[in-house]
Amino acid sequence: MALLFKPTISFPLKFSLDPPKSNSRSSITMKDSVNCSNFSTIVDSSAAIEKKKLPILLFDVMDTLVRDPFYHDVPAFFGMSMKELMECKHPTAWSEFEMGLINEAELAKKFFKDGRHLDVEGLKACMKRGYSYLDGVEDLLQVLKRNNYEMHAFTNYPIWYQLIEDKLKLSTYLSWTFCSCTIGKLKPDPSFYSEAFKYLDVEPGSCIFVDDRIKNVEGAVSVGMVGLQFKGADVLRKDLSLLGLNVSADELSHNWMSS
Repeated sequence: MALLFKPTISFPLKFSLDPPKSNSRSSITMKDSVNCSNFSTIVDSSAAIEKKKLPILLFDVMDTLVRDPFYHDVPAFFGMSMKELMECKHPTAWSEFEMGLINEAELAKKFFKDGRHLDVEGLKACMKRGYSYLDGVEDLLQVLKRNNYEMHAFTNYPIWYQLIEDKLKLSTYLSWTFCSCTIGKLKPDPSFYSEAFKYLDVEPGSCIFVDDRIKNVEGAVSVGMVGLQFKGADVLRKDLSLLGLNVSADELSHNWMSS
Protein backbone atom coordinates (compact mmCIF):
# COMPACT_ATOMS: atom_id res chain seq x y z
CA MET A 1 0.00 0.00 0.00
CA ALA A 2 1.21 3.49 -0.78
CA LEU A 3 -0.57 5.33 2.03
CA LEU A 4 1.35 7.49 4.48
CA PHE A 5 -1.94 8.43 6.11
CA LYS A 6 -2.28 7.28 9.73
CA PRO A 7 -5.82 8.11 10.86
CA THR A 8 -5.39 7.05 14.48
CA ILE A 9 -2.08 8.82 15.03
CA SER A 10 -1.40 12.25 13.64
CA PHE A 11 -3.37 13.22 10.57
CA PRO A 12 -7.01 14.01 11.43
CA LEU A 13 -9.03 14.60 8.30
CA LYS A 14 -10.86 17.89 7.87
CA PHE A 15 -13.59 16.18 5.87
CA SER A 16 -16.15 13.63 6.91
CA LEU A 17 -16.17 10.13 5.50
CA ASP A 18 -19.84 9.64 6.40
CA PRO A 19 -22.25 8.94 3.51
CA PRO A 20 -24.05 12.04 2.20
CA LYS A 21 -27.58 12.68 3.45
CA SER A 22 -28.75 14.17 0.18
CA ASN A 23 -28.81 12.87 -3.37
CA SER A 24 -25.32 14.21 -3.99
CA ARG A 25 -22.92 11.80 -5.67
CA SER A 26 -20.18 12.90 -3.27
CA SER A 27 -19.26 10.82 -0.22
CA ILE A 28 -17.56 13.86 1.31
CA THR A 29 -19.30 16.16 3.76
CA MET A 30 -18.10 19.72 3.37
CA LYS A 31 -17.15 21.42 6.62
CA ASP A 32 -14.89 24.27 5.63
CA SER A 33 -16.25 27.27 3.75
CA VAL A 34 -14.68 29.77 1.41
CA ASN A 35 -15.32 33.41 2.00
CA CYS A 36 -16.74 34.89 -1.17
CA SER A 37 -14.39 37.84 -0.86
CA ASN A 38 -11.53 35.54 -1.85
CA PHE A 39 -12.84 35.46 -5.38
CA SER A 40 -12.64 38.22 -7.96
CA THR A 41 -16.30 37.70 -8.82
CA ILE A 42 -18.48 40.21 -7.01
CA VAL A 43 -21.42 38.55 -5.31
CA ASP A 44 -24.37 39.96 -3.45
CA SER A 45 -23.57 40.39 0.22
CA SER A 46 -26.70 38.47 1.16
CA ALA A 47 -25.59 35.35 -0.76
CA ALA A 48 -24.68 32.30 1.29
CA ILE A 49 -21.01 31.53 1.75
CA GLU A 50 -20.02 28.87 -0.74
CA LYS A 51 -18.75 25.69 0.82
CA LYS A 52 -15.59 24.16 -0.59
CA LYS A 53 -15.78 20.47 -1.38
CA LEU A 54 -13.11 18.60 0.52
CA PRO A 55 -10.63 17.03 0.26
CA ILE A 56 -8.61 18.95 -2.32
CA LEU A 57 -6.19 16.88 -4.39
CA LEU A 58 -2.66 18.11 -5.10
CA PHE A 59 -0.83 16.13 -7.77
CA ASP A 60 2.81 15.95 -8.66
CA VAL A 61 2.99 15.76 -12.46
CA MET A 62 6.14 14.05 -13.72
CA ASP A 63 6.07 10.26 -13.29
CA THR A 64 2.86 10.65 -11.28
CA LEU A 65 0.46 11.80 -13.97
CA VAL A 66 2.76 12.15 -16.96
CA ARG A 67 5.71 10.13 -18.24
CA ASP A 68 8.95 12.02 -17.57
CA PRO A 69 11.09 12.08 -20.74
CA PHE A 70 14.10 13.44 -18.88
CA TYR A 71 14.95 9.98 -17.59
CA HIS A 72 13.63 7.99 -20.54
CA ASP A 73 14.50 10.03 -23.65
CA VAL A 74 16.86 12.91 -22.90
CA PRO A 75 20.09 10.92 -22.42
CA ALA A 76 19.60 9.37 -25.87
CA PHE A 77 18.94 12.85 -27.31
CA PHE A 78 22.43 13.83 -26.15
CA GLY A 79 23.93 10.51 -27.19
CA MET A 80 24.86 9.74 -23.59
CA SER A 81 23.98 7.38 -20.80
CA MET A 82 22.14 8.86 -17.83
CA LYS A 83 25.34 8.52 -15.78
CA GLU A 84 27.32 10.48 -18.38
CA LEU A 85 24.63 13.17 -18.59
CA MET A 86 24.51 13.64 -14.84
CA GLU A 87 28.30 13.93 -14.72
CA CYS A 88 28.57 16.64 -17.37
CA LYS A 89 25.51 18.77 -16.71
CA HIS A 90 25.70 21.75 -14.37
CA PRO A 91 24.67 20.70 -10.84
CA THR A 92 22.17 23.52 -10.26
CA ALA A 93 21.16 24.86 -13.68
CA TRP A 94 18.04 22.72 -14.07
CA SER A 95 16.87 23.42 -10.52
CA GLU A 96 17.35 27.13 -11.13
CA PHE A 97 15.31 26.81 -14.32
CA GLU A 98 12.61 24.93 -12.39
CA MET A 99 12.44 27.76 -9.87
CA GLY A 100 12.22 30.44 -12.54
CA LEU A 101 15.55 31.92 -11.53
CA ILE A 102 16.98 31.62 -15.06
CA ASN A 103 15.33 31.70 -18.48
CA GLU A 104 15.83 29.47 -21.53
CA ALA A 105 18.72 31.52 -22.88
CA GLU A 106 20.52 31.36 -19.55
CA LEU A 107 19.82 27.63 -19.30
CA ALA A 108 21.41 27.13 -22.73
CA LYS A 109 24.60 28.81 -21.53
CA LYS A 110 24.71 27.02 -18.21
CA PHE A 111 23.27 23.54 -18.76
CA PHE A 112 26.64 21.85 -19.37
CA LYS A 113 29.51 22.43 -16.96
CA ASP A 114 31.96 22.86 -19.82
CA GLY A 115 29.83 25.51 -21.54
CA ARG A 116 29.12 23.49 -24.68
CA HIS A 117 26.12 24.48 -26.79
CA LEU A 118 22.66 23.28 -25.75
CA ASP A 119 20.12 22.79 -28.51
CA VAL A 120 17.17 24.19 -26.56
CA GLU A 121 14.59 23.78 -29.30
CA GLY A 122 15.73 20.24 -30.01
CA LEU A 123 15.56 19.37 -26.33
CA LYS A 124 12.07 20.86 -26.03
CA ALA A 125 10.90 18.85 -29.04
CA CYS A 126 12.37 15.68 -27.51
CA MET A 127 10.61 16.35 -24.22
CA LYS A 128 7.27 17.09 -25.86
CA ARG A 129 7.40 13.89 -27.90
CA GLY A 130 7.95 11.95 -24.69
CA TYR A 131 5.03 13.34 -22.71
CA SER A 132 2.11 10.95 -22.30
CA TYR A 133 -0.34 10.06 -19.57
CA LEU A 134 0.76 7.15 -17.42
CA ASP A 135 -1.39 4.04 -17.71
CA GLY A 136 -4.80 4.48 -16.09
CA VAL A 137 -4.16 8.04 -14.92
CA GLU A 138 -6.42 9.89 -17.34
CA ASP A 139 -9.34 7.58 -16.57
CA LEU A 140 -8.89 8.26 -12.85
CA LEU A 141 -8.67 12.00 -13.41
CA GLN A 142 -11.89 11.85 -15.42
CA VAL A 143 -13.71 10.13 -12.56
CA LEU A 144 -12.41 12.62 -9.99
CA LYS A 145 -13.30 15.56 -12.21
CA ARG A 146 -16.84 14.32 -12.85
CA ASN A 147 -17.30 13.81 -9.13
CA ASN A 148 -16.38 17.48 -8.66
CA TYR A 149 -13.16 17.06 -6.72
CA GLU A 150 -10.93 20.13 -6.84
CA MET A 151 -7.51 19.24 -8.24
CA HIS A 152 -4.27 21.19 -8.67
CA ALA A 153 -0.85 20.45 -10.09
CA PHE A 154 1.90 20.68 -7.45
CA THR A 155 5.09 20.25 -9.41
CA ASN A 156 8.79 20.98 -9.59
CA TYR A 157 8.93 22.02 -13.22
CA PRO A 158 10.07 24.93 -15.38
CA ILE A 159 8.00 27.02 -17.75
CA TRP A 160 8.07 24.02 -20.07
CA TYR A 161 4.98 22.75 -18.24
CA GLN A 162 3.26 24.64 -21.05
CA LEU A 163 4.56 21.96 -23.45
CA ILE A 164 2.78 19.32 -21.37
CA GLU A 165 -0.39 21.38 -21.45
CA ASP A 166 -0.16 21.92 -25.20
CA LYS A 167 0.11 18.17 -25.83
CA LEU A 168 -2.03 16.56 -23.12
CA LYS A 169 -4.46 19.34 -22.10
CA LEU A 170 -3.98 18.46 -18.44
CA SER A 171 -5.99 21.55 -17.48
CA THR A 172 -9.07 19.62 -18.59
CA TYR A 173 -8.84 17.99 -15.18
CA LEU A 174 -6.81 20.24 -12.91
CA SER A 175 -5.34 23.69 -12.54
CA TRP A 176 -1.63 24.45 -12.99
CA THR A 177 -1.71 26.32 -9.69
CA PHE A 178 1.45 25.31 -7.87
CA CYS A 179 4.41 25.20 -10.23
CA SER A 180 7.89 25.76 -8.90
CA CYS A 181 8.70 28.13 -11.77
CA THR A 182 5.93 30.52 -10.67
CA ILE A 183 6.16 30.01 -6.90
CA GLY A 184 9.98 30.11 -6.78
CA LYS A 185 10.23 27.13 -4.44
CA LEU A 186 10.91 23.41 -4.81
CA LYS A 187 9.50 20.37 -3.06
CA PRO A 188 10.19 19.23 -0.41
CA ASP A 189 10.63 22.76 0.99
CA PRO A 190 7.93 22.99 3.71
CA SER A 191 7.15 26.57 2.73
CA PHE A 192 6.11 25.39 -0.74
CA TYR A 193 3.42 23.17 0.77
CA SER A 194 2.37 25.97 3.10
CA GLU A 195 1.84 28.23 0.10
CA ALA A 196 -0.72 25.73 -1.17
CA PHE A 197 -3.04 25.37 1.80
CA LYS A 198 -2.81 29.09 2.57
CA TYR A 199 -3.76 29.95 -1.02
CA LEU A 200 -6.59 27.41 -0.96
CA ASP A 201 -7.77 28.73 2.42
CA VAL A 202 -8.10 25.29 3.98
CA GLU A 203 -6.45 23.36 6.78
CA PRO A 204 -3.49 21.25 5.60
CA GLY A 205 -5.34 18.09 6.63
CA SER A 206 -7.97 18.91 4.00
CA CYS A 207 -5.38 18.37 1.24
CA ILE A 208 -4.34 15.02 -0.23
CA PHE A 209 -0.90 15.23 -1.80
CA VAL A 210 0.18 12.60 -4.34
CA ASP A 211 3.77 12.19 -5.57
CA ASP A 212 5.95 9.32 -6.78
CA ARG A 213 8.92 10.50 -4.69
CA ILE A 214 8.71 9.54 -1.05
CA LYS A 215 10.76 12.54 0.13
CA ASN A 216 8.15 14.86 -1.36
CA VAL A 217 5.31 12.90 0.23
CA GLU A 218 7.08 13.08 3.58
CA GLY A 219 7.45 16.82 3.10
CA ALA A 220 3.69 17.16 2.66
CA VAL A 221 2.98 14.97 5.67
CA SER A 222 5.38 17.09 7.77
CA VAL A 223 3.14 20.14 7.38
CA GLY A 224 -0.06 18.21 8.13
CA MET A 225 -1.25 17.14 4.69
CA VAL A 226 -2.39 13.63 3.85
CA GLY A 227 0.37 12.04 1.78
CA LEU A 228 0.10 9.27 -0.80
CA GLN A 229 3.05 7.85 -2.67
CA PHE A 230 2.11 7.14 -6.28
CA LYS A 231 2.74 3.53 -7.27
CA GLY A 232 0.43 3.29 -10.23
CA ALA A 233 -3.10 4.40 -11.06
CA ASP A 234 -4.74 1.24 -9.70
CA VAL A 235 -2.99 1.56 -6.34
CA LEU A 236 -3.84 5.26 -6.17
CA ARG A 237 -7.50 4.54 -6.91
CA LYS A 238 -7.58 2.05 -4.02
CA ASP A 239 -5.79 4.45 -1.67
CA LEU A 240 -8.22 7.27 -2.47
CA SER A 241 -11.14 4.91 -1.96
CA LEU A 242 -9.77 3.98 1.47
CA LEU A 243 -9.84 7.68 2.29
CA GLY A 244 -13.52 7.81 1.39
CA LEU A 245 -13.34 9.39 -2.07
CA ASN A 246 -15.73 8.25 -4.77
CA VAL A 247 -13.45 6.84 -7.47
CA SER A 248 -15.69 4.15 -8.91
CA ALA A 249 -16.16 4.51 -12.64
CA ASP A 250 -19.04 1.98 -12.50
CA GLU A 251 -20.85 3.97 -9.84
CA LEU A 252 -20.19 7.17 -11.73
CA SER A 253 -21.70 5.72 -14.91
CA HIS A 254 -24.76 4.49 -13.00
CA ASN A 255 -25.28 7.85 -11.31
CA TRP A 256 -25.00 9.73 -14.57
CA MET A 257 -27.48 7.43 -16.32
CA SER A 258 -29.98 7.72 -13.48
CA SER A 259 -29.66 11.50 -13.02
